[in-house]
Amino acid sequence: MLDMIVKGGWVMAPIILGSIVAIALVIERWWYFRETRLDTAGFAREIFGMVERGQIERALGACNGVTHPLGAVLRAGLEHAGETPWEIQRVMEREGQRQVEKAEKNLNYLVMVIGVEPLLGFLGTILGLIQAFMSWERYSTSVTVSALAAGIYQAMITTAAGLIVAIPCFVLYNILLGKVSTTAQELNHYGDELVSFLAAKQRAPGIEP
Repeated sequence: MLDMIVKGGWVMAPIILGSIVAIALVIERWWYFRETRLDTAGFAREIFGMVERGQIERALGACNGVTHPLGAVLRAGLEHAGETPWEIQRVMEREGQRQVEKAEKNLNYLVMVIGVEPLLGFLGTILGLIQAFMSWERYSTSVTVSALAAGIYQAMITTAAGLIVAIPCFVLYNILLGKVSTTAQELNHYGDELVSFLAAKQRAPGIEP
């Protein structure tokens, strides 16, 4: 493996660096989604039940006790429970946008790695072919396969290395992006439901036990 890296030339250094950065970004995002894991449907039902019974303070406490973005969005709505539905919706949308931005944090850097790695591999290919043709020109009719080998090695190894990094990163990026999309949909869905519950409560206030 080390011999192949050396034969790939200096272009292998940024390719390897990019793979390290990608691994770090994927682990960081995986850890975020692991730490914010929540049964959102069950949690929302619990909060809405409290709101229907007029237990706003208790619902706020429950929202403070979870790390999922839904907790922050519902808390923002509950903190403005006495205001108009439009104002509650506006506050929750603003908080939801902030939470979605947190969920997709650093994914743009992963996209950058996915785009740059194949380009680095292609650069290595071009440099390798240049080296091979320079050797061909130098030795002219007496050129041998061994004289061309270094350039051809670099051309093939860097292309393969760039794709080896980019392809799994592309798959992982789409998995993470799917999680962000799911989170955004949940925030929109349950946020709208909370607005409806709070509007109903304003029309018929409940009793705090």
